[in-house]
Amino acid sequence: MDPGQKVAMHVLSGNSHPALTKLIIDKLGVQPASASVYYRTSRETVVDIEESVRGRDVYIIQTGTKNVNNDIMELLVMAYACKTSSARKIIGVIPYLPYCKQSKMRKRGSVVSKLLAQMLSRSGLTQVITMDLHQKEIQGFFDIPVDNLRASPFLIQYIQEQIPDYRNGVIVARNPNSVRRATSYAERLRLSIAVIHGEEKIAESELNDGRHSPPLPEDDGRTVRGFEFLPVLHAKEKPPMNVVGEVGGRLAIIVDDMIDDAESFVAVAALLKEKGAYKVYVMATHGLMSMEAPRLIENSVIDEVIVTNTVPNDLQLSQCTKIKTVDISVLLAEAIRRIHNNESMSYLFKNISCED
Repeated sequence: MDPGQKVAMHVLSGNSHPALTKLIIDKLGVQPASASVYYRTSRETVVDIEESVRGRDVYIIQTGTKNVNNDIMELLVMAYACKTSSARKIIGVIPYLPYCKQSKMRKRGSVVSKLLAQMLSRSGLTQVITMDLHQKEIQGFFDIPVDNLRASPFLIQYIQEQIPDYRNGVIVARNPNSVRRATSYAERLRLSIAVIHGEEKIAESELNDGRHSPPLPEDDGRTVRGFEFLPVLHAKEKPPMNVVGEVGGRLAIIVDDMIDDAESFVAVAALLKEKGAYKVYVMATHGLMSMEAPRLIENSVIDEVIVTNTVPNDLQLSQCTKIKTVDISVLLAEAIRRIHNNESMSYLFKNISCED
């Protein structure tokens, strides 16, 4: 079959986010392919594709949720089932890619996001569509093409349409690592930026690299010289948390790629209010909001949290009145349509910088 020849489109869905799948297929104007994804009593994942996909282009919509390992296994089994059924193309539509925060070496661990990328590549996927990877370098972990879409145009549109006094705002980077993203937002909104700098609660896994093998000898009064040419490394000491930039009498908008543990956002919001900001908004693409995050946000000085619907957050919406969602299904549907029709994807990245 000619690779450029147009064939029928089949859209499959896992159990992770049926609401988003429905929005996408409604915009595409197609019917979902008939398939069953369920679990046996032993918790094994079973996939039954109930119609032929031979020679077809198959799009599997599956995002990452709190049930992350089941989500991944469903996607792998669905992709492999399509591969063994002789599908022509198998495109994974993964709005939030699980394990993307584990893209760096920690202690004696591993780069789990690369392991996941290799598993997806070997399962039969021929391409991946995702959104706002935590680290853009994760694209290089895959052996197949990856389209990393951006949600920033939707969030910026929300700011312009739903926040009347946004022109008196300032874009806030939660830490120095988020400065590029904040700068990109600020330049398109014609606003200034501020940066939070200083001590923040650090995850226990990042406190000490732990690579002391064998263990250092105990101090018994003798001098342990070892390799004398190695310089002595002192632990980093950060100053107390502070705001670099003017936020007094301004509307503060904190931007990031995801909200999982809300404690740091709550602490930053309290600092901004202390420095004179009269409103604090938080904007992110992926609203994971695990554990007590909805309760913390509800009881904090944060005025509003805006996230997209890349992950299901119905429970969080019922627990916190400050959370608002922005629908990005049209972007995913357009990406699917362009890939299916062999059209360029560049239009979806128009006026979007690499820093987003």
